[in-house]
Amino acid sequence: MKGKDLLSVADLSGEEIRQLISDAVDMKAAGWLSTLSGKTLAIMFEKPSLRTRVSFELAMRQLGGQTIYLSPAEVGLGQREAVSDVARVLSRYVDAIAARTFSHKSLETLASYSSVPVINALSDWEHPCQALADLLTIYEKKGELTGLALAFVGDGNNVARSLMLAASLSGMNFRIASPSGYAIDDRVVQLAQSNAAGSGGEILCTDDPRLAVSQADIVYTDVWASMGQEAEAEARRKIFAGYQVTDELLSLAGEEAIFMHPLPAHRGEEVAEGVLDSPRSVVFDQAENRLHLQKALLAQILGGLEIPLAGYR
Repeated sequence: MKGKDLLSVADLSGEEIRQLISDAVDMKAAGWLSTLSGKTLAIMFEKPSLRTRVSFELAMRQLGGQTIYLSPAEVGLGQREAVSDVARVLSRYVDAIAARTFSHKSLETLASYSSVPVINALSDWEHPCQALADLLTIYEKKGELTGLALAFVGDGNNVARSLMLAASLSGMNFRIASPSGYAIDDRVVQLAQSNAAGSGGEILCTDDPRLAVSQADIVYTDVWASMGQEAEAEARRKIFAGYQVTDELLSLAGEEAIFMHPLPAHRGEEVAEGVLDSPRSVVFDQAENRLHLQKALLAQILGGLEIPLAGYR
């Protein structure tokens, strides 16, 4: 993966995902390293962030590197300065760019003009770092990925797209229940189905949450209105009213099923009160694992694992 961009989970192979998870497990056990000493990551965000910013900054620091944070006001991506110019300037200064953008097109333009790797730290289209950390969490809790059933209940948004692609490359069975008009778009579904045919997984798209969750190993949900969709929030509450993850819905999953949410959560909307803090919930393990997966990702992209980790596998 050295020198590669990561704009989509589709940029990875199943083997690369497995290697990232393995490296993340090792690095979580190893603690602080000097793998990226002398390397600098630019963190450029158009949207607010808690987990993504903190995890990227700490990931670089724990690998011996450093970060520069660029706020929306400082850059004005595509407004104060052309995206192409920003890419070419930053390429002269830093070793990689992690960008969180409203438009995935901005991310693609950034990558096309940048001579250093660009990582999607969230766009309106995908959230690959979240999905990869989620698979790390599932692997930790279940000891495997192949053959597990992951049920996503809610909007076919950026997180759902990345999860569907990651699951399909990992031999998992991915099910998603969404209201009509809010399902994952056909081209992503078709790509996931093609991946699943090769990995042994299955893809199911339905409008029935109970069908999706039945005997699932993992139940996952996300907010009904993402950043940038605030004007639609009230209308979406009505449309998604039957898609709340409740204790009753969770009872249809497997006995050892876990509950996942990428956070921030709107308690009482997409997830009923109490579920987020229940014994089945692993949401804060998910949040922590953003750090460890991104350490593995940065080490791979910015030069590979030069510090031996033998003994931690």
